[in-house]
Amino acid sequence: MEFLKETRFIERMQFFNGQRLFASDLQGIEAFNREMRWLHNKSLHQPGIGNGFAVSGKKGDREVQIGPGYAIDALGREIVLTETRIEPVPPVAGEEDGAAALFDLTVSYPDDEFLAESETRAGVCGGEGVIRLKEEPVFCWVRLNQNRQPEDAGIKQEILSGMRLILAQVEVLNCRLNKDVSLARRTSARPAKQPYICCGRVTPCWDLWELTPFDPKKVFSSAGSSLASRESISFPIILPVGIQATIDTSDGGFLTTPCYTARISGSRVLEIKLNTGNSTQKLPVIVDGLIQIIEPLPRGFTLNVLLMFQALLSANSFASLVRAMGDSGAAELKRLVCEHLKYWSVEWMGVEG
Repeated sequence: MEFLKETRFIERMQFFNGQRLFASDLQGIEAFNREMRWLHNKSLHQPGIGNGFAVSGKKGDREVQIGPGYAIDALGREIVLTETRIEPVPPVAGEEDGAAALFDLTVSYPDDEFLAESETRAGVCGGEGVIRLKEEPVFCWVRLNQNRQPEDAGIKQEILSGMRLILAQVEVLNCRLNKDVSLARRTSARPAKQPYICCGRVTPCWDLWELTPFDPKKVFSSAGSSLASRESISFPIILPVGIQATIDTSDGGFLTTPCYTARISGSRVLEIKLNTGNSTQKLPVIVDGLIQIIEPLPRGFTLNVLLMFQALLSANSFASLVRAMGDSGAAELKRLVCEHLKYWSVEWMGVEG
């Protein structure tokens, strides 16, 4: 607002008995109250229709009717219509190809130089001056192109910035409405009642999460023997181990516990080195996880990832490899989890309200 740029602090005007007042003193009071009101509107509302400004018109009509209303532009200025207004339909036949021409009906705040003088008064020492200006909204028909965008780039920018507000859209053919007036493009000055959404991405410090002790030699060997007749097929297994991390969402500024969703970001295809005692073998694998969100709070949640494992080897070949690992299989698997999955990131989203 202009008065915030001109001063470092707010000054409230004050008077005393016997003080000589000038027109600038009284106009200063009015300007201060007006600017503070506009600042309130701009800070707590968005450009749009606050109340009223109903626009009606049926197919075949040559004019539209605009009801009394209240709106706010991007500077917080009040656009007020106190009585019903009739606006004639633009006198156009249509587009060159015979289709109906499209128009938006817009309203804007009047500039001071265009305000009508509604009352003047003579001064006590002679002369005459204006004491009342009529703030009438400015209505304008804006021609649209085939993409339903204003043809005038300057007017388009005024609409996008909130200095002009769209009240209605019409189709005009042979100087008449080709359809009933559409109000679909109107915006409301009231805060949107949509959920608050925030998201983020973090690479947490993962901890090993073990549901139950297990012997990978027995698990993989039994699974491999069941697939002995299908040696060319590798098999996915859900492991009873995983990774766990606490995800901090405090930057989202949630006031209540939101509905969280999350996904793992990182490579799923790995090549790991497996120590089998006498030698080290490279094992191509696919690792993914089943995600579970627990203990959700406004400032964070705990993420459990139950691992899914698939070796890119035949079933019998992989079973033989696991048997060769001996009793160190469980420890070796835990080491692989910690070494290769610590770079996985978490992408989360919270929806509040």
